[in-house]
Amino acid sequence: MDDRATRAALQHHWDASDANDFEAEHAIYRDDTVLDYPQSGERIHGRRNIQESRFVQPNHKRFTVRRILGSGDLWVTELVLTYDGAPSYVVSIMEFRDGGVAHETQYFSDPFDAAPSRAHLVEHAGVFR
Repeated sequence: MDDRATRAALQHHWDASDANDFEAEHAIYRDDTVLDYPQSGERIHGRRNIQESRFVQPNHKRFTVRRILGSGDLWVTELVLTYDGAPSYVVSIMEFRDGGVAHETQYFSDPFDAAPSRAHLVEHAGVFR
C-alpha cells in the first residue's frame, strides 16, 4: 500500500469510528493486531478483541481528526475523542505490516488550564474540538 492509500485507509478508519461503524472501523487492523493503552496498562491482542472492547464501551463517542502524519509503515493521528461531551486529546501511533495495522498505541490526555506564569508568552488558541 502506498502512502496515499494508507492515508485514505486511516481517514476511512477514523470516519467509521466517528460513525460507530464497528465493522468498517476495524477493517484496517490485521487479525493479529496488538493495541496498547500505556496509561491504563492494557494490551489487547487481536482485531476481534479490539473491536469487542470498543463495542461494549458505553459512552457516546465522537472523533475529530486534527492531523494525520506518516509514511511507509509508521503513521500518527492526532485527534480529539469526545466521550459524552468531554474531550480527550489522543495520539494514535499505528505500525503497518503487509497492508494492515500490526500494532497501535494510543495516548490520552485531558484538557487542563493554562498556566498564568506563561500567559505573556502564548497565544490562546481555545479548546481544540
